Amino acid sequence: MKKVFVSGCYDILHAGHLQFFEEARAQGDYLVVSFASAEVLWHHKRRKPSIPDDHKRALIQSLRMVDEVIVTHGHEEGLDFKEDFLRIRPSLLLVTEDDKYGPLKRELCAEVGAEYRILPKTPPKFEPVSTSSIVRWVQAPTEAPLRVDFAGGWLDVPRFSREGEFVVNCAISPLVSLREWPYEKQAGLGGSGAWALLNGKDGVDSELDLGVGWQDPAVIRETGLCVWRSGEKPVLDFKRNGDFLAGRMAVLWTAGQHDTPGVVDHPRDYDRIAESGRIARAAVLEADIAKLAQAVSLYHETQLAEGMKALPEIKGSLASKYCGGGYGGYAVYLFPDDASRAAALESAPDLRPVEPFCRI
Repeated sequence: MKKVFVSGCYDILHAGHLQFFEEARAQGDYLVVSFASAEVLWHHKRRKPSIPDDHKRALIQSLRMVDEVIVTHGHEEGLDFKEDFLRIRPSLLLVTEDDKYGPLKRELCAEVGAEYRILPKTPPKFEPVSTSSIVRWVQAPTEAPLRVDFAGGWLDVPRFSREGEFVVNCAISPLVSLREWPYEKQAGLGGSGAWALLNGKDGVDSELDLGVGWQDPAVIRETGLCVWRSGEKPVLDFKRNGDFLAGRMAVLWTAGQHDTPGVVDHPRDYDRIAESGRIARAAVLEADIAKLAQAVSLYHETQLAEGMKALPEIKGSLASKYCGGGYGGYAVYLFPDDASRAAALESAPDLRPVEPFCRI
């Protein structure tokens, strides 16, 4: 009888595990599945399993392609199953292409004359998932904010980042959900970051894959009025709840096409952008709306120099700029107080109020 041995955590059993077990069982006559006990999982990864060991064992044992299940207790990293492996003496130890403990496992196989075999990847029957992605899916919120950016934009794109500089942005309400989205789509308010969060995904990696920056998913996940350090990945410098912005922000739909990835390589004044970030950071520290307006105006000057159209002047506003860098979408307007904003909302029907959002 050709026994096949596989090992892992299998912490949240999903279709990818089932496909692996099916392909492993096809390599022999008898499939042994081992998984790390709660004790071992805590020892090596400092986390608890999603369900107790006896429940996990019962679930795996119920699978038609699995012949035997072993709960392992060894503390040797990567070889927690060693004692059971030497006892069973299987013909084949099967691993996936991302196995990190190949040399150790090859030595173990040599002790019993077993073959160490890497299972080549086959097209998945389902969209690939991982335990961590399932956890994110379960923990995904039902609602999420969008965001407005004030200053320092483009310094979140890794190749444009500058050490010691800052990106300043703010999560906003009304919130969005998978069923209700009270804003225009693809509009410069970080909608892709919110969509990723609502679907249990890490929007930072997907934004970086597009060649743009990480600020949208970072602030939407963090919430609040945030100051970020410019760099390859989001590092929060500090944040405030943004209360001093309550009653002082509004967004205007410009009806222009917004396409950030399409304009990444356009020339722009990064020195002035960096200066706007420094001023905005000081404004957040001091809760100073006039200073924040100064940063927004400075940033908007770089947008105009880049070729964006001038924004409509709205009576009573302190400053305005396009949200994002895509030559369209929404623009954010700042007002000195709630009364000034209320008067502007009366005179400009396309203007809509937004408020800072901070999840505690």
